Amino acid sequence: MGLLSMFRSDKPAKKASDDVLLLHTMLLMAGADGYLDQAEVETVEAYFTQLPEFEGKAFQDIYGEAKKLVARFPNLRESVKALSGLSNEKVRKKAFVLAADLAMASGDVDENEDELLTAMQRILEIDDGTAQKVLEVLSMKYAR
Repeated sequence: MGLLSMFRSDKPAKKASDDVLLLHTMLLMAGADGYLDQAEVETVEAYFTQLPEFEGKAFQDIYGEAKKLVARFPNLRESVKALSGLSNEKVRKKAFVLAADLAMASGDVDENEDELLTAMQRILEIDDGTAQKVLEVLSMKYAR
């Protein structure tokens, strides 16, 4: 029993909402290399401003909730499991598209991003056909 155990709640942590989980998805991919610098946060914030889930919401508020979500896990990589809490197939597909888009937007997809997107595909229950369609369209978007 720890020193602060008497202050902990017996209730399980509040389930994260879809908006927090979508932002968490983007932050995970932006920081797939294990580090999230200010430019990457700004890129995620630019995506944030364009999505209907975040309309009328402040980035810093949802960002704070996403950081609390990460704190529930032993490390950042483990926090990908939280994505299973997304409410429905439509939102899970959107999360996958956003993650893939962020990975490809950086130019060169590295092994960390590849592994993370593969884990996300499994956790989000995205079938191979849908994943391939998403990657095919994004490869056209980012063709050089």
